[in-house]
Amino acid sequence: MSGSPDRPAGIVTRSVAAVVDAAVVGLAEAAGYFAVAAVSYAAAPWSFRWPAPPPVFTGVLGGVFAIVYLTVSWRTLGRTYGGALLGLRVLTDGGRRLGWPRAALRALFYVVFPVGLLWVAVSPRRRSVPDVVLRTTVRYDWTTEGVSTKDPV
Repeated sequence: MSGSPDRPAGIVTRSVAAVVDAAVVGLAEAAGYFAVAAVSYAAAPWSFRWPAPPPVFTGVLGGVFAIVYLTVSWRTLGRTYGGALLGLRVLTDGGRRLGWPRAALRALFYVVFPVGLLWVAVSPRRRSVPDVVLRTTVRYDWTTEGVSTKDPV
């Protein structure tokens, strides 16, 4: 295990979780690309060409998917797939599950300003910029059950 239970997670663990989550988003985007190609091929196999979406479209689509993935994961389970692999859970400073608005703002923050995660390395409380702004924390939590049953803030 990477850390003591209920202890704030450090930069290395959180960075590895972020890389795993980026891979999840990338694989989902690739799966979508191949699904579009398969439908296109099935519709007209004799004139099939691989789809060539503009890079801006691909980037925006990946960003939107990342925001949805992070928001839903943090709101429902308190963790993403990367967080689950590394035993991390995102909570409010009060130890509660994030509500939809806070989870969505946190996800938007991470997608638009990913360098904010680096603040964890110098923060005495191991908090990223979004953690400070939105009053959240990332803790080691290897339990498999859900977070506190208290109402989300």
